[in-house]
Amino acid sequence: MSDKNPLWLAAEGSLQDRQSSSSATTDGEEELLDAYSHAVVSVVEKVGPAVVSINVKTRQARRNPGGEGAGSGVVITPDGYVLTNNHVVDNANEVKVNLIDGSSFAAQIVGKDAATDLAVVRVDAPHLPMAQLGNSDTLRVGQLAIAIGNPLGFQSTVSTGVVSALGRSLRSQSGRLIENVIQTDVPLNPGNSGGPLVDSRGRVIGINSAMIYMAQGISFAIPVNTAKWVVSELLIHGKVHRSYLGLAGQVRPISHRVQRYFELAANSVVEAISIEENGPAYKAGLQVGDQIVALDGKPTATVDDIHRLLTAKPGGAMITLSVIRSQQRREIQVITGEME
Repeated sequence: MSDKNPLWLAAEGSLQDRQSSSSATTDGEEELLDAYSHAVVSVVEKVGPAVVSINVKTRQARRNPGGEGAGSGVVITPDGYVLTNNHVVDNANEVKVNLIDGSSFAAQIVGKDAATDLAVVRVDAPHLPMAQLGNSDTLRVGQLAIAIGNPLGFQSTVSTGVVSALGRSLRSQSGRLIENVIQTDVPLNPGNSGGPLVDSRGRVIGINSAMIYMAQGISFAIPVNTAKWVVSELLIHGKVHRSYLGLAGQVRPISHRVQRYFELAANSVVEAISIEENGPAYKAGLQVGDQIVALDGKPTATVDDIHRLLTAKPGGAMITLSVIRSQQRREIQVITGEME
């Protein structure tokens, strides 16, 4: 029989329980940390060799020693095709690709697309390590995202975070709106541009493109599904084929009465403020002052709506513009032109 009183026994048991619980919690945290670390390390080991640094000399470099730049890229085929950002290689006179093993190759620009800030370059080197492209349509907010890049010349620099939001819009340097952009809280550094954003299985889900300065924890990546389409266009045609209408428009608010009368989804329209002479819209009979409310039946409340819908249309496609003219709704058939 114990000589300790019941209160002491209860307290001692409670202390042992807490110690046991604390030990279990610590072990669980360590296991969780190990699993997280293992996932990141595995991804870096898998994708890291396919991530390259890109050094660029611009056309102004001979006159201006500062006319040089650096960024990142990812090898997407074993025969030397590398995906990166347009702004990394734009205006480049010389492009050099450096692999993680220290080897360096001169590269040729296959094609660029300022509208999505993507570009493809190629090096003449066989059997290169390549990254697997994933499917950005299956992304979910909160999932792990890992950025691998070459900030300031340091190879295979890694930062991690989560997918913060999907379906964001980002204005490219050309002024066009890039749709369905991935927003993350992954810290990006100078030189990360063009590097891959990958998931926990090491599949590329995006190409890191931009960060918002003075806004901590906000970074953007171009979805890999957009990149797949752009790459195919660049490899086949050397450029991305896009259609255009040949008009300038501005957003104009409309009254609730007009919105209800014409059964419009939004309370704004795109008003044509100028028409390019002999352009597609001109030939179709569109007039200055026409209010565009839909393209092929899909609402066009902003100029960006028109850009987004036209992106999916090839040059020479027949489309229907729904416009309001003289308080009447009209359907105008337009054969789109192709942007040079």
